[in-house]
Amino acid sequence: MEIGKKYVRDKRSPQPKNENVSRVMSANKAKDTKPEIALRKLLWNNGLKGYRVNYKKIPGRPDITFVNRKVAIFVHGCFWHRCPTCNYPSPKTNKEFWETKFSKNKARDAAKENELTALSYTVITIWECELKGDIDNLLAKIKMAL
Repeated sequence: MEIGKKYVRDKRSPQPKNENVSRVMSANKAKDTKPEIALRKLLWNNGLKGYRVNYKKIPGRPDITFVNRKVAIFVHGCFWHRCPTCNYPSPKTNKEFWETKFSKNKARDAAKENELTALSYTVITIWECELKGDIDNLLAKIKMAL
């Protein structure tokens, strides 16, 4: 960031106590995240090609979609989607905002999965922490769905 250039917030979240926190949180990306790219490289290197990235023609815009095989894969960040394994603590400031945000994220995830299931898609949710663990088990889970 250039010196003297003021950081501008988008006003959707409450005013943070520390401006650096706001700057860091707003830098989080919605697509092409490190876990998504890692999974795509893993799939490609294991011969699982022919997928679409952020496919717009089906509900929920899954991170990876095998259209012909009707398999949709979502890659969830453990913090943002509240991974049941990692059990990250919630932020200590603005608790009401964060509780609402996390519950909306979980509700949206469930709605996307329900819509895709209604369209006969197999939905796979891969957590960020799974990409750091047993890769062979993860690949087997995806291959079984395909």
